[in-house]
Amino acid sequence: MFKEEYDVIVVGAGHAGSEAAAAAANMGSKTLLVTMNLQNIAQMSCNPAMGGIAKGQIIREIDALGGYSGIVTDNSAVQFKMLNKSKGPAMWSPRAQSDRMRFAECWRTMLEKTPNLDFYQEMVSGLLISGNKAVGVTTSLGLQIRSKTVILTNGTFLNGLIHIGEKQFGGGRAGEKASFGITEALTDFGFDSGRMKTGTPPRVDGRSLDYSVMTPQPGDFNPGKFSYSNITKPLTKQLDCHMTYTSPIVHDLLKEGFDRSPMFNGAINSTGPRYCPSIEDKINRFADKDRHQIFVEPEGWNTVEVYVNGFSTSLPEDVQFNALRSVKGFEKVKFFRPGYAIEYDYFPPTQLKNSLETKPVSGLFFAGQINGTTGYEEAAAQGLMAGINAHLLINNKESFVLKRNEAYIGVLIDDLITKGTEEPYRMFTSRAEYRTLLRQDNADLRLSEISHKLGLASKARVSNVEEKRVNTEAFVSFFKKTSVKPESINPILLSKDSSEISQSMKLYKLFSRPNISLDDMLSLESVKLFLEKNDFKNDVLEQTEVQVKYSGYIEKEKANAEKLNNLENIKIPTTFNYSKVQSLSSEAIQKLNNIKPSTLSQASRISGVSPNDISVLMVYMGR
Repeated sequence: MFKEEYDVIVVGAGHAGSEAAAAAANMGSKTLLVTMNLQNIAQMSCNPAMGGIAKGQIIREIDALGGYSGIVTDNSAVQFKMLNKSKGPAMWSPRAQSDRMRFAECWRTMLEKTPNLDFYQEMVSGLLISGNKAVGVTTSLGLQIRSKTVILTNGTFLNGLIHIGEKQFGGGRAGEKASFGITEALTDFGFDSGRMKTGTPPRVDGRSLDYSVMTPQPGDFNPGKFSYSNITKPLTKQLDCHMTYTSPIVHDLLKEGFDRSPMFNGAINSTGPRYCPSIEDKINRFADKDRHQIFVEPEGWNTVEVYVNGFSTSLPEDVQFNALRSVKGFEKVKFFRPGYAIEYDYFPPTQLKNSLETKPVSGLFFAGQINGTTGYEEAAAQGLMAGINAHLLINNKESFVLKRNEAYIGVLIDDLITKGTEEPYRMFTSRAEYRTLLRQDNADLRLSEISHKLGLASKARVSNVEEKRVNTEAFVSFFKKTSVKPESINPILLSKDSSEISQSMKLYKLFSRPNISLDDMLSLESVKLFLEKNDFKNDVLEQTEVQVKYSGYIEKEKANAEKLNNLENIKIPTTFNYSKVQSLSSEAIQKLNNIKPSTLSQASRISGVSPNDISVLMVYMGR
């Protein structure tokens, strides 16, 4: 049946698998996407939303690199919101509520239109490994499908176990069976594995809710979009989300079932996400809080199903139901399905190279929750990078690795392979030391040209980016060269409680003041005349404001990034034996021999490796 050899086999069609398959196929590799159910490609198994704090930056980066997530999100969105607008632009993060059914449909449609990509529905139960090289997969029906590389993106399906109160049953998510065989095959080959858990809240019937007593959470008045391409458009109509709260009564009702909760009675020993805890975990950890926010999120345009964000739980169904009926607006709630927790296997990501290829087996790549991450966005980013690097490996080309100062994706992968994770890893802006450089507004400027060279981003994309770059530079230059007289600007300065000027001053200096906005500048005649001659798009105006107002921070981070790159340029051979370096600490030798960092910069970020150890290595490498 499968007599031909594929270049890339992708196992699993969630967010990681879908991006991996698209990337490899678009770069020219003959690719097979194998999944247990082709009806659930890119299923939003948790909340019906993409983006958010730091996650929105990742989706923008995926889009700039030629991935599909941004386009699919734009084409299936029901609401768009830019979060953290009250803070500086490094913190601005786009987020979209999605139509859950339309999202999966858009993904499948795009994948089916992708050349070089085949599909097959079955469970992969094992790997074909020759020597220490992956050469294909085996299925539950006994088929052997050969390939040059394999990418595992199994999500929560590896030996998945679902918990609802005292009840537990095998499953990768509600209504779908777990996957067996792959973990055992990998551990037999010497891989270390572990167990993690995650949870999801109940889905309820929106017709049974009283929205009049909740607080509406509308989208932006002028909504943006995720993709930098011209093939998607901002929303012209949006659905509201709503917010309500738990209460001491709700908490007391939930506590009645704690002894039946698998998290508290010992049925679940694995580690859950610290930053997205279950409702019972929140009540336990934050005992001083008498209420917690509940976000009521619609699942789409044409469905009454609602996602109860903030009420993730594995308590018995009757406890969930009674407690939720005491939440304001939920007094008559009807369940579509209860919340549940799921345990699954993962493989500590320190067993990976920075290309996401595994160290023990060449040609084998891991992406997504198999690496201990949580979130659609983190998974999709890893899938994209694994797909790119699988193609490059086949063609004997150097791996594509993003540095920490180049992308949040670079921070994500570097954190995973260098530090590992013992709890589900979630991206935050605080994890990135160069977040002023890694803004959501400039991902296209940072990454589109690189993507075009890889064979992903189109020529049209690069032309759009170059136009944005040139126009932004022209507008910034205008502010640097143009002066304004006191009588023109002082009324504006006075209205903003900003010091007036007594002689002409460059617009750039005035625009740099923290309380002077772009709108203030646009009200000046000289700026109006300039823009009449130059039909700049909104993204150019936004980019100009950021570059003028935050130039000092940007230049400082660029200088710090240059120092990082000096260490990044000092390569360490993978065969290097740290035990021979007598001046290194014992802990450093153990950690370095285990992780085998590819550069001195990566070595410096390993827990247990001190600055003195790095100094010793620097001298040793210099020799």
